[in-house]
Amino acid sequence: MKINSFIISLTLLLTLAPICTIQATAAEPSPLEISARSAILINADTGAVIVEKNSLERRAMASTTKIMSALLTLEAGDLERQFTVDSMAIRIEGSSMGLREGDIVTRRILTAGMLLPSGNDASQAAAVSVSGSIPEFVKLMNERAQQLGLKDTQFRNPSGLDADGHYSTAYDLALLTQFAMQNPEFARMTAEQALRVEFGNPPFPRWLHNNNKLLHMYDGAIGTKTGFTDNARRCLVSAAMRDGVTLIAVTLNAHDDWNDHIKMFDYGFSVVKNQPVDYDLSEFYVEIAGGIRERATVKVAEIPTLALSDEEMRFVEVKIQLIPFIYAGFEAGEQVGLLEFYYNGRLLKSVPLVTAEACESPAERLTLAAGFVQFWRRSLF
Repeated sequence: MKINSFIISLTLLLTLAPICTIQATAAEPSPLEISARSAILINADTGAVIVEKNSLERRAMASTTKIMSALLTLEAGDLERQFTVDSMAIRIEGSSMGLREGDIVTRRILTAGMLLPSGNDASQAAAVSVSGSIPEFVKLMNERAQQLGLKDTQFRNPSGLDADGHYSTAYDLALLTQFAMQNPEFARMTAEQALRVEFGNPPFPRWLHNNNKLLHMYDGAIGTKTGFTDNARRCLVSAAMRDGVTLIAVTLNAHDDWNDHIKMFDYGFSVVKNQPVDYDLSEFYVEIAGGIRERATVKVAEIPTLALSDEEMRFVEVKIQLIPFIYAGFEAGEQVGLLEFYYNGRLLKSVPLVTAEACESPAERLTLAAGFVQFWRRSLF
C-alpha cells in the first residue's frame, strides 16, 4: 500500500540529550600518534567526529582543492560533449594529465584527469568549460562552499596551487568529501586505480593512473584525493568502507600521511559498527475499517542496521509514520508506515512498517464459509 499524506507521525528520542550539530572541537583528543599538523576522521553517514587534531585550523590544502572542482564539473552536466581545450587554461605548472593545445576532450575525461593524476591542466580546462573563465569558476567554488556550510574555506584557483587566501581546514574538507561522495559518478571515478580514456587531436586511447596509494595499500579504501605543494606539504583526503561502515579521513601537512590514514581507519572501524537496532513496536497499531478485528499490529519488514558508534547511538532520533487506518481484506506484510532513523536532522535509514498478520473482510469470510459447505456436501454425496 502506498503511504500517502494521511499519515500519523510519531517522534521518539532514544536519549534525553538534545540533538545538536557535532563540531570537530567536541571530539575527544586523538588517541593516535598522527604526523599531520591537522587531521580528522568522521563517520560518513552522520558526520560525527571520531578522531581530530587541530581540525579547525586554516591551512593550504594543495590539490585536495580538486574535490570541489571535480564535483562542480560533474554537476554542470553535458559530460560527453566533445570540445577543444582552452589553450591558455592548460598552460599551468605542476601535475598534469598531459593536455596539449588543440586537444579534444569531454568534461568527464577532465574530471578523471583531476581526480586520478591530479592534473592542474584538467582543472583549469574544466573551469573554462563550465563557467567561461577561471575567475567565474572560482566564484562558483566559493558560492558552493558557503552553501555546504564550509565556514573556514576559501578558494583562489581550481587547481590548489599555493595562493594568498587559498585555504581550508581538515574539518571542512571532510564535510565537502561527505557531500561529494554522494555523487555516484564522483564516487565511482575516485575509486578507480586507473581509467582508460580517449583524448587528443584526434583523440586516442590512453590510461590515467590514480596517485592515491591507499587504494592498493588498505583493504576497503574507496578514494578520494591527494595533494602536495611546497607550502601545503603532503595533503590527503581518503575514504574507506567495511561491513556497511564508511569513514572519511583528512590530513594536512603530514610527514607520513599513508600511515596516518591507516591508523585512523583501523581505529575508526574498531569503534563504529553496523549495528542491528531492536526497536519495540508492541504499542503501535493501525485501525482496521470494516474488519472482524479493530486493530492491526505492525512489524518491521526487515531488521534495520545503523553504522554508528555506541556514543552516536545515544543521539539517534526515531520517527514512526503510520497511516490512520486500513480497510479489511489485507495480507500479512502489507505496508502501512515507515520507521525512520535520524542523526542530527539527517535521515540515516528508512524501513517499511508492515502488518504482522492478515485480516479478511466479512465478505471474504462468508465466501470461505460457503466454499467449505459446498465441499462438505460433495464429500457426502
